[in-house]
Order: sequence, then C-alpha cells, then structure tokens
Amino acid sequence: MKKILCIIGIVTSLAAGSLNCRADDVALRTGDSLTIRIGGVPVDEINQISGIYTVDGKGDINMPYIGKIHAGGLKQADVQQSIETAYKSGGIYTTPVITISVQFDRLVDVEGDVRVPQRVHYTPDLTLLGAIAATGGLTDYADQTKVEILRNGTRTLVNIKKVRQNQVPDPTLQPGDKVSVPRSFW
Repeated sequence: MKKILCIIGIVTSLAAGSLNCRADDVALRTGDSLTIRIGGVPVDEINQISGIYTVDGKGDINMPYIGKIHAGGLKQADVQQSIETAYKSGGIYTTPVITISVQFDRLVDVEGDVRVPQRVHYTPDLTLLGAIAATGGLTDYADQTKVEILRNGTRTLVNIKKVRQNQVPDPTLQPGDKVSVPRSFW
C-alpha cells in the first residue's frame, strides 16, 4: 500500500508522474499519527517531548508539560504553531522549534459498475471524475445518472452526464468518501 509522507514545508511526490502534495493541504483528523520533534530546548528534554502522538477522539494530542493541544481539523502548521506558543506562554521554553510529520494513508472507496473497483489514494484535488478514471472508468452498464457519494452518513446523488457536459461542477472528494456507481436497469 502506497503511503504519502508529507513533512512541514517539504513538497513530496505522491507517485511517479502524479501531482505533488503539500502537508499543509490536508487537515488532521482523529486517528492520525503525528511524529513531533522539538528543537531549541535542552538536549535532555528533546527525548522527553519528541515522539509519536495520536490525535484522539476529541481531536486533541496530549503533550508533556502543556497538556492537551487541539489538532483535529487543523493544518499541520497551525498545530505546530499552537504547540510552540503553548510552550512559550507557559514559560516552559523560550525558543522551542516544533516539526511535525504525518504518515497519510487517506483513501476513497470506489465500487459498483467501474472497470476495477478499488480504493483510490486521496489527493487534495481529487474529484469524482478523477476517482472514477483511476478505477479504469465506467462499465458499459453503469447508470451515469445516479452515482452516489457517501460522506459522513450523508448521501449525494450526482449525474455524471451533466458533469461531463459542464452543466454541474465535478464534486471534490474528501478522505473516507465512498463512491458507488449503480448498474443501469435498461
């Protein structure tokens, strides 16, 4: 399984010949593992703070000396800044430098009447047509008028024919979305 490693301030390739992704393009969410490193502090303190932290169910990470820092829904740079500010304002460190990296494995499921139903790797610019193209396209029996996007329990129907004719916009997908292409009955 391909994984994307986006590090603050570094642009990395998703796959050979594909779009580049900046870490700041994707908001953090529950379950994400963050590798947090600290600099600008006494050497013996580096190992006490640097490590792997997981965003909990409330969207927080629990940091030594400062407690919970909210990370869910925020970009990596925002969390980095929050941690640095908390250490400074708490009088714990005067010049902490925080670096965060996240191993992303964000996917979109595409099922139904597509050539190769599969999980497609999420990129910030992934659209419905792009996800369908990544699965080899629609089969000859696909119902293009009732393609369904399931996101957080909400179903949205999309008419692919209208998207291709530029009558409606091509919906941008989110990590965890499920795309279902039904079979036509005629």
